[in-house]
Amino acid sequence: MSRSAQREGSPVNDGAPRKLRIATTSLAGCFGCHMSFLDIDEKLFDLLRHVEFDRTPLTDIKHCGPCDIGVVEGGICNAENVHVLREFRRNCKILVAIGACALNGGLPAQRNHVDLGACLQEVYLTEPGLARGCMPNDPELPLPLDKVHPLHEVVKVDYSIPGCPPPAEAIWSFFADVIAGRTPHLGHGLIHYD
Repeated sequence: MSRSAQREGSPVNDGAPRKLRIATTSLAGCFGCHMSFLDIDEKLFDLLRHVEFDRTPLTDIKHCGPCDIGVVEGGICNAENVHVLREFRRNCKILVAIGACALNGGLPAQRNHVDLGACLQEVYLTEPGLARGCMPNDPELPLPLDKVHPLHEVVKVDYSIPGCPPPAEAIWSFFADVIAGRTPHLGHGLIHYD
């Protein structure tokens, strides 16, 4: 079956329940939330019985198609991040912000205390490094925003999984609830900030 037929909601197996379609992406962050997602270990096999993946680091799909759940880690620091996030919001019934960067800007938002122009000048023109005194000016580079923003400042977020990164048990609990048709709920023991 073609990928486009699967995206249009055609059943993967006749008679079998439809699998949830999930997309994930990482914006301005460290990729730690995706690593924590992979830390659900053998439960990934349980998850794959109920879901299929659209755009993720595990697939070669470049754009998010129609999905049930979009999981986004990282804050928003440039124009490309805004574009990707809005694409996810348009195409995902449920949007999940995962990790401190997605929820409040996290570590990348530390640059919010410094003028962007001064920051770029110090990094590229003042300090020694690979840039050799040259400010990058390539049309392929996304334009930086003046500030790093959490996801909810740009789009509506349906659920949040806090942590830096969230523990694998919290991510598994979220997906287990969604698969079972329950409203996701993270108990106090699953929320960590260490």
